[in-house]
Amino acid sequence: MSTAILTGTPVPGSPLEGDLRSLGFDVRTAPDAAAAVGLLAAVPPADRVALVDQRFVGHLHALRLALTDPRFPAAAVTGALTAQPEARAALSVALATVTNGTAANRTDSKADAAVRTGGAGLATGPGEPATRTASAELPLADRVGAALDADGTAVQHPELGSLVAAVPDGPAAREEALAAVAAVDDEAVRLRSAVKARDGFFTTFCISPYSRYLARWCARRGLTPNQVTTASLLTALVAAGCAATGTRGGYVAAGLLLLFSFVLDCTDGQLARYSLQYSTMGAWLDATFDRAKEYAYYAGLALGAARGGDDVWALALAAMVLQSVRHFVDFSFNEANADSTAATVNGKAVVGTPTTALSSRLDSVGWTVWVRRMIVLPIGERWAMIAVLTALTTPRIVFYALLAGCAFAACYTTAGRVLRSVTRKAVRTDRAAQALADLADTGPLAELVARAVRRPVRTLPGVLPLLIALAGGAAAVGVAAFGPLDSPLLILGALVYVLTSGIAVAHRMGGPLDWLVPPVFRATEYGFLLVLAARADVPGALPAAFGLVAAVAYHHYDTVYRIRGGAGAPPRGLVRALGGHEGRTLLVAVLAALTTAESGLAPELTVIAVLVAVIALAESIRFWVSSGAPAVHDEGETA
Repeated sequence: MSTAILTGTPVPGSPLEGDLRSLGFDVRTAPDAAAAVGLLAAVPPADRVALVDQRFVGHLHALRLALTDPRFPAAAVTGALTAQPEARAALSVALATVTNGTAANRTDSKADAAVRTGGAGLATGPGEPATRTASAELPLADRVGAALDADGTAVQHPELGSLVAAVPDGPAAREEALAAVAAVDDEAVRLRSAVKARDGFFTTFCISPYSRYLARWCARRGLTPNQVTTASLLTALVAAGCAATGTRGGYVAAGLLLLFSFVLDCTDGQLARYSLQYSTMGAWLDATFDRAKEYAYYAGLALGAARGGDDVWALALAAMVLQSVRHFVDFSFNEANADSTAATVNGKAVVGTPTTALSSRLDSVGWTVWVRRMIVLPIGERWAMIAVLTALTTPRIVFYALLAGCAFAACYTTAGRVLRSVTRKAVRTDRAAQALADLADTGPLAELVARAVRRPVRTLPGVLPLLIALAGGAAAVGVAAFGPLDSPLLILGALVYVLTSGIAVAHRMGGPLDWLVPPVFRATEYGFLLVLAARADVPGALPAAFGLVAAVAYHHYDTVYRIRGGAGAPPRGLVRALGGHEGRTLLVAVLAALTTAESGLAPELTVIAVLVAVIALAESIRFWVSSGAPAVHDEGETA
């Protein structure tokens, strides 16, 4: 429930009360601040509450941005302030303080800030001029907002752009404000703001020009972003089914449906921004469904090719491995640097690197921005390429093009991030180091090794732990690729990997390149499965390995989105139950070494895949359904 308390002097003929009701607020009127205190106390603690000055003039979308966004405990524009349940206690204290007249001296600086973001003049975005107004002359909502800030409760001030939010002082100022409102098309601004600010070339120029209108159509019919996300998933699964038919008509239908699935994928985020329907579960569904859609489509292509006598399961699995590792390079790098603090020399911050300087210079040339976004093959360009090639060529050609494009993109982005990391002077925070440790997905075997060697490992210089992790991964994959599969040598390679994994995570992940450790673990585990299944050369081994990598990757993606959503890593009990990356690798190595050629490896991999999927999915669904994490809107991969 939401309640809006109108304060200040009533204005005859004002549409404000109707606007607030259209936003879902139950409107009550307080003739003075003391009455507002009483009304606020009567509102149930679990309700959102807003303070709005009755003289407010502005666009409806300005009020919507300030009063209905679920991501922020408190938010405000000039003349309007909202607080969600977690900020209600602070709001009550701030309102009582302002009402009792004890906040005047404490909020002068905050009043200045309020004036800079709109004060008592027109608020049309950052940098607009505003008339300086004394703290006591500010609307009650602005003074309460300043008191909230002063007491340590952050108040979000949304970017209004050309939208108007004002509390005019008199008839002339009110007419000026009304004219400013009439001069800007509120709906056009709302539609533009529904589109992601930074997106890929294909999405920006080929999808968003019309998908925003589809988002508005959905909003007006009461559809939610999660429903559109689910529709996108179902469409992609139907596309995968069409590809699995192995016919030219099926491939054409699959390509068209995959493109439509991507349109819906863009629409769900635009709908969330258009209607401000943000949620933690929505961000999780959007992110995980994207991966499920793409990898299910790979499987559909492989099944379709098999119907035509062409076995491309190894290519399909390689594409999934490469794409997943690419994502984990992105996730790990971003988590490592999300809140790094600048290093200092002689008391001065050392910021920037030659690499970032070059990037900034390139960004100043318009066409290079789009080229750099396209060559990393983001989801929009990637799915468009897959869809067109599916319709016109064969699954084998689709996977060849996908592997070549993703390999180039992976080399380009990883090289740039390595250069940034080795030249950047910054100190990684404890939160970032812990995030990297959580992303490592270390199981009980590597934990035992880490505890045993922690003291000497802490003295290892710089990049050595990463090199040890790389060496262990190369040993495991190398033995799987070139050694006998029915030999203890395969188990020995996996044991070396367990040992090196424990050494790599035994120290704090604060080095400049330590963010590469989790992607190295992902590449080793997935690559080990790919090589083993390909070399086993028995029916069903590669599809079973595809299913196992998909199940494990889901667990890893789930870990990423829990951390990005501010909910923390999965419980250690879940990670231990799944064995960790090194435990699963050792288990598969033992099974492969003990499995006879007659029985094959497929049944064992299938059983492990089912167990991992059931355990990971059950815990993941339980968590996200019951999660009390704050609402977020994850922009995800650039489309």
